Amino acid sequence: MNIGVISVRYARALLAFAKSRGTEDRVYDETKRLVHTSLNVVPQLRHTIENPVLSIATKHKLLCDAVGVKEVSEELKRFFRLVLEEKREKFLQFMIWSYIDLYREDKHILIGKLTTAVESPKLVKKLEELASARTNGVVELETKVDPSIIGGYIIELAGFRLDASVQNQLKRIRRQFIARNRRIV
Repeated sequence: MNIGVISVRYARALLAFAKSRGTEDRVYDETKRLVHTSLNVVPQLRHTIENPVLSIATKHKLLCDAVGVKEVSEELKRFFRLVLEEKREKFLQFMIWSYIDLYREDKHILIGKLTTAVESPKLVKKLEELASARTNGVVELETKVDPSIIGGYIIELAGFRLDASVQNQLKRIRRQFIARNRRIV
């Protein structure tokens, strides 16, 4: 069977179950945390979960611990147990990503990228508010600090890119200067 089909099927089931209990937001936060802090950062976790020698209880505890919250939602615990009992561990990362995608689609959340020269939580908040107002939806910006842009920011959202960095402005000035000098000569 296709990895995508299995992943989406399980993710839809998790979303439907969480929505029926009114906990889809909490499960979304937990799945984001699991992906960003554990599954991507610690690749050994995925290999450990796929290890057939370990018991289901051990794998379940590892997954709950990997979420990184004091108390994991009952819905996500039950989802982990289902995946482990059905021996679908190797698809778990894809299921989690599928859940995140389905949740964002359901809640009309756009994901963008923001690159700044220094960390700036106020700028992130302001740009998320502005983008949310313009798109009539919710916007989440994944931030990255890149000192090489010198100042300003670069925002990418819904296929559009706005480069308001000092580095880009300096490049434009340089191109204009070179073009002007060629015309003079």
